[in-house]
Amino acid sequence: MSLKTLHRAFLLSLLALPQLTPAQALKVNITPDLAYVDVQHGAQPVRIQRIQDTGHKIIDDFAKTSRPCPEFCIHPMKVAEGVETLGELELLDFMTRQVKTGSGLVIDARLPDFHRIETIPTSINIPFTVIKEDNPHIDKILTALGARAAGAGRWDYQQARTLALWCNGPWCDQSPRAIRALLKLGYPAAKLKYYRGGMQEWKLLGLTTVVPAGTPKR
Repeated sequence: MSLKTLHRAFLLSLLALPQLTPAQALKVNITPDLAYVDVQHGAQPVRIQRIQDTGHKIIDDFAKTSRPCPEFCIHPMKVAEGVETLGELELLDFMTRQVKTGSGLVIDARLPDFHRIETIPTSINIPFTVIKEDNPHIDKILTALGARAAGAGRWDYQQARTLALWCNGPWCDQSPRAIRALLKLGYPAAKLKYYRGGMQEWKLLGLTTVVPAGTPKR
């Protein structure tokens, strides 16, 4: 067999091999057809995927099963009338569609100390404690979210971004309080989303977290 014939046979054998898709290339995928999601966290590109070590276990505070109730009680699936509750796949879709186009924001509603340790990619930190009517800076916050002052303490939310808010988990009251405060300020329920699982469910599924600067934590 000539070298040319051998080379051609080798190329044909490569073409006959099954082509690996990203989902087939990893051991632990997000869904059967989705291996990872690429997002932008600030100026940093981040790839969200699951931890590939199938023996991995949570070893930090999010491994806890029980916290005193009150105050850390289990929250209902529905935080408020008209506010959609998201799971992980819906939140990832929100990131790739609305956050990517600038029409949406993922809000880490936790206190800054939590945010500094780690956060969910694409999130910006607006603590629930600052979302209140008597905050002297609330006008700046609402303006940054895309609302427009309409006079006499009223706001026009037509151009406001859709917000997906989250906190530490289904037992955490920080994002529900932020959502209720936004509703009280007139923010449309249709423009608010609640990721109930929060950091505990995100980490339980082995999904990528980042430190605020954008560096993947693992």
